[in-house]
Amino acid sequence: MRVLEAQATVSDLDAFIATVGDVSEETGATIQAFDARFVVGRDHLELAVELADRAIARGNEIARDRAVEFILYASGRRQIERAFEMGVSDGTHPVVIIVDGGDEGAAETALFDRLELEPATTLGEYDESLVRDFFDVGDAELTAANGDLPALVKERVALLTVER
Repeated sequence: MRVLEAQATVSDLDAFIATVGDVSEETGATIQAFDARFVVGRDHLELAVELADRAIARGNEIARDRAVEFILYASGRRQIERAFEMGVSDGTHPVVIIVDGGDEGAAETALFDRLELEPATTLGEYDESLVRDFFDVGDAELTAANGDLPALVKERVALLTVER
């Protein structure tokens, strides 16, 4: 699995998504893009991919598409519409993109070229307020977890498996 970090300017979300789909089809890679402000670290994405693949292997997947399954697990949500809130949107913002399987190197090159992504460090730069709101983490829960917001997010990711 490759995790690409970049700054993206998205002026046409449908075109962005279509390009990701084209690159996925051409390279055989599963690709999912996230607004990096929602991603608390690489291990957040690794856990989401691991659990999504486990659900698929067991025939317990929520979505028919592996990339959608990735974002469902990363968001800790069963509702696709709500999960996509942590996806890429119009505007200029930090992104992180999972590229898994197929020709990952060719997919990475194509994504940076076709989407005109600017390499940037985006992991570890999450927006605490945005993450707390999205994952519904209150003050008491954060205090009980000794302020370890990434651990609470990964717990939400893991809990999707039992909330079926």
